[in-house]
Amino acid sequence: MGVYTKTGDNGQTSLFGGDRVGKDDQRVDTYGTVDEANSMMGLARSFSQNSEVQGTLYQLQKKMFVLGAELATPLEKADTLKERISAQEISNLEKIIDYFESQRTPNHAFVVPGNSQASAALDVARTIVRRAERLAVTLSREEKVSKDTLAYLNRLSDLLFVLARVEEETLLLELIKGKVYRRLAQLKEGEMLNLDLAKKIIEECEKKAKEIGVPMVIAVVDNGGNLVACHRQDDALLVSLDIAINKAYTAVGLKLPTHVAAEVTQPGQSLYGLQNTNQGRIVVFGGGFPLKEGDRVVGAVGVSGGSVEEDMTVAQAGVEFFAKRS
Repeated sequence: MGVYTKTGDNGQTSLFGGDRVGKDDQRVDTYGTVDEANSMMGLARSFSQNSEVQGTLYQLQKKMFVLGAELATPLEKADTLKERISAQEISNLEKIIDYFESQRTPNHAFVVPGNSQASAALDVARTIVRRAERLAVTLSREEKVSKDTLAYLNRLSDLLFVLARVEEETLLLELIKGKVYRRLAQLKEGEMLNLDLAKKIIEECEKKAKEIGVPMVIAVVDNGGNLVACHRQDDALLVSLDIAINKAYTAVGLKLPTHVAAEVTQPGQSLYGLQNTNQGRIVVFGGGFPLKEGDRVVGAVGVSGGSVEEDMTVAQAGVEFFAKRS
């Protein structure tokens, strides 16, 4: 059969059984709306992120052809159909609804459609099925329509509503899983700068401090600015405790060495006044350096106790160790 037959050019079409009616006939309008719903269910299936919903929709779509054929056939000629909608089909829909209802969180308020592409398409399909049901009820006043067909349309719209909500929960769960996985990845990245490694960085800094003969405070923080370890050499200044920790915090927070921060916070520069933020924790003189894995900052080291140049020299010893470690 060709795609076009030209037999409908005069505004008529054939029902199953051969009767010719107008294309605006109530029966044609009804089964045409079922076809529309089938297409929208296909769109929803293409958007679906839930394999069970996808499989259910595919089976429902196949059943829509049976439903459409039944609506396209006058009831007195229904015996010619190979398959019809039965009470068992309605029971099957109810079982599917019960299954998916047990998998989701119940609704306690009206739902605003559109939380995902799949759920939005399912809600449109649901409203189209409701329209098909109304048309079928109108048709039943003029001609005989199977009660099972009417009940099937009613139950089908309920199922599509439930499937839409399942799709929304599937999307929500995927978003939550994504955030959890990203957080776990961040934690894993943070583990690269653990206490053992922090101690080794401090040891290298301490060697350099002893070499130049200046007692220092050395602090190491992770990529969240949290203190991992802090070491104060004998005779190091007490005030250097907070300064060293805050230098490390500044370096990881800005992802910049603190001597670079000093340059951009001068009057007239782009970050002038930054040192007055973050509850006074921003230090804008040398001695703090970020620790990097490639281009990624995984922590920082801060040193205080000598001149700016001496603090930077000691801190760089730790940075160089971190960069060269095996």
